[in-house]
Amino acid sequence: MTMAATLLAAEEVANPLLPHAYELVVGIFAFLAVVIVVGRMLVPRIQKTLAERTDAIEGGIKRAEEAQAEAQALQQQYRDQLAEARHEAARLREEAREQAAQIKAELREEAQAEARRLIEAAHAQIEADRQQAFAQLRTEIGRLSTDLASRIVGESLEDEARQRRTVDRFLDELEGSNAQAVR
Repeated sequence: MTMAATLLAAEEVANPLLPHAYELVVGIFAFLAVVIVVGRMLVPRIQKTLAERTDAIEGGIKRAEEAQAEAQALQQQYRDQLAEARHEAARLREEAREQAAQIKAELREEAQAEARRLIEAAHAQIEADRQQAFAQLRTEIGRLSTDLASRIVGESLEDEARQRRTVDRFLDELEGSNAQAVR
């Protein structure tokens, strides 16, 4: 029994579940030292780092939102400019159509005026040619009728004044008879 009694006495003294008092005191002081070191030195640094990261993330989000708002504003500005450019292009096309129509009308009027001028000039030329032909014909008829009258009458109608009077009288009678026949 001696051995059993020693074992029993040793077991009573050294219970592994209950630490010795000095171990408890040293463990509490070591825990307090770790808590003080961690609480005073490491926790503020960790909190500072976390706050910096939070600020950086929030700042990044804010900057991203600002950049997105700016991009949307620029996109709207570009859309407005594009719409304005389209409107301006439509206005310029309409002005060009109006100018083309005006130029076309002006050219048509000029062409019609030129055609009228050419027709009037042609009529004037025809009238001048008719008058010239009439004068030449009158002279030729006068000469031929004088020759014929000289042959019929048997006397010379060489006197130019007499010849002209005779021819004029003959042509006036001829024109008078044509005017009456036309009526």
